[in-house]
Amino acid sequence: MALAPASSGGESVIADVEMNAGGDQGAATVRVTVVQASSVFYDTPATLDKAEKLIAEAAGYGSQLVLFPEVFIGGYPHGSTFGLVVGNRTAKGKEDFRKYHAAAIDVPGPEVSRLAALAGKYKVFLVIGVVERAGYTLYNTVLTFDPLGKYLGKHRKLMPTALERVFWGCGDGSTIPVYDTPLGKIGALICWESRMPLLRTAMYAKGVEIYCAPTVDGRTSWQASMTHIALEGGCFVLSAVPFTCRKNYPPPPEYTFGGLEEEPSPESVVCSGGSVIISPSGTVLAGPNYEGEALLTADLDLGEIVRAKFDFDVVGHYSRPEVLSLVVKTDPKPAVSFTSDAEKTFAGRSDDVLKT
Repeated sequence: MALAPASSGGESVIADVEMNAGGDQGAATVRVTVVQASSVFYDTPATLDKAEKLIAEAAGYGSQLVLFPEVFIGGYPHGSTFGLVVGNRTAKGKEDFRKYHAAAIDVPGPEVSRLAALAGKYKVFLVIGVVERAGYTLYNTVLTFDPLGKYLGKHRKLMPTALERVFWGCGDGSTIPVYDTPLGKIGALICWESRMPLLRTAMYAKGVEIYCAPTVDGRTSWQASMTHIALEGGCFVLSAVPFTCRKNYPPPPEYTFGGLEEEPSPESVVCSGGSVIISPSGTVLAGPNYEGEALLTADLDLGEIVRAKFDFDVVGHYSRPEVLSLVVKTDPKPAVSFTSDAEKTFAGRSDDVLKT
């Protein structure tokens, strides 16, 4: 396990990497890194440049999987009200949304192509949060890439939290993937999705082994949820949380923090980090860190998954499907569906037959 502050310069930020001594040498071992860093708000190209530096550093220490925080590309709009009160939206709030929309990315799109190229260049599995732009609606999304530079797919957050619901749309069951990879089965849920028991159960049923939990919840109570999921799912849990200060956002009046008596100072901490890596036994392998930007690295002994499942397999020998069961609807739910011309013609002919 290793933990060290991250820097924006070219020097290494991790002096050495302390491994998990005493692991099962007969089982596969995977080295992973969780990134705890801020976005460059309203500046997607600069955020991508920062992501590359962090990926390169993680890869330099032999990491095979790199996880970034929730909406790292596009940024989390801490403090923004988007000019909303019940029954009214201000002109400035609408302009704030326009800027946020402009900083989002299309999937697929040029930024996705660059992220894929970075995964291939540094030969890592890359799991990264983005603000996805689909027309004029934004989604809180996680993208996954493999070491060959291939985009594997996305997960859209099913239920944005609180005021998030006014600037992010809701995902559906068609984007709840778990990827079967040489490192193990990798999946991701975003922030408080991890507090949705049925959604967690769907992930367990898909066999998730490396559970990625990007978030912006920097509270110490988040650690209890992450430990519980590791124990409940018999999986490794990686949670990436940004460490963000007021200075990481544009200054006022361009960007203001609502609900406060006075504007925070530039050094005020907006999101305090707390990134962590936890084993299926509930052992903390790295973190939590509340000190600043950092890279957290750990070796995962995949044999721990089997040992944990011997005690408790939530969708296997410890389930009671004749009493409790879950149905997951995985088909897309578009607002509008169009039938083909052939189907319309056939339907018209059917109507004519019925009339006669």
